[in-house]
Amino acid sequence: MNKNSNTYIITYASVMVVIVAAVLSFASLSLKNIQAENVRIEKMGDILRSIGEGGDADKAPNKAAYINEQYKKYIVDSYAVNVEGDKVEGADAFALLTNLKAEYDKPAAERELPVFVSKNDEGSVSYVIPVWGAGLWGPVWGYVALADNWDTVEGIVFDHKSETPGLGAEIATPAHQALYKGKTLFEKGDFVSITLRKGGAKDPAHEVDAVTGGTKTSDGVTAMLRDNLSEYLPFFEKARTAASAAGAEESNDQKVESNE
Repeated sequence: MNKNSNTYIITYASVMVVIVAAVLSFASLSLKNIQAENVRIEKMGDILRSIGEGGDADKAPNKAAYINEQYKKYIVDSYAVNVEGDKVEGADAFALLTNLKAEYDKPAAERELPVFVSKNDEGSVSYVIPVWGAGLWGPVWGYVALADNWDTVEGIVFDHKSETPGLGAEIATPAHQALYKGKTLFEKGDFVSITLRKGGAKDPAHEVDAVTGGTKTSDGVTAMLRDNLSEYLPFFEKARTAASAAGAEESNDQKVESNE
């Protein structure tokens, strides 16, 4: 065959395309499980970091095994709630993290909102709420750990897909995330969320400094926290009511015991 002929060139190119496509397809299928496992470990690690645990993952001889162990130790429950604040039977909270944006794209009545329950070594319980939003160049997301009053932030972890290094990408740094610890979501019973304020926080209870040079990213994080956390307000209210009722019942039981 004439190697300079059009027929040869077209045939050769076609064969190479098929071979390359087959190799890439094989590689993709071969790595799919590994990639999925890496994503799973990353999400578990972020949830742990939001509650102040799992900090030695990068030093561990086997990072995946370490995170799995820590997750099983500190995350004691997980479930999903609907926008009315009721638990959704049979929902897999962790599986919902795979595409949280799709959940928020559903009609409100169909949404399943994940909740992760943690308990530290002292027995204190906190609740981790995943959030999802948009930055300047792409999606941003995170995990908000709330104390058992469903108000005080105990920790936050943020990440992003493509924010500008040194600017918007600063939301993913420990220094920025540390600003949220101790902030509160409510003011005299009203939900106010947390705002990233350009020029510096003025309200120490509900504001943090916006990222310098990252106004659009900061605005995106503000909207993400406000919009996502507001979806959980019925759940927070029902959880508070249940906790208050349980506390009152325990107090009455103690009075009965003391009288006996």
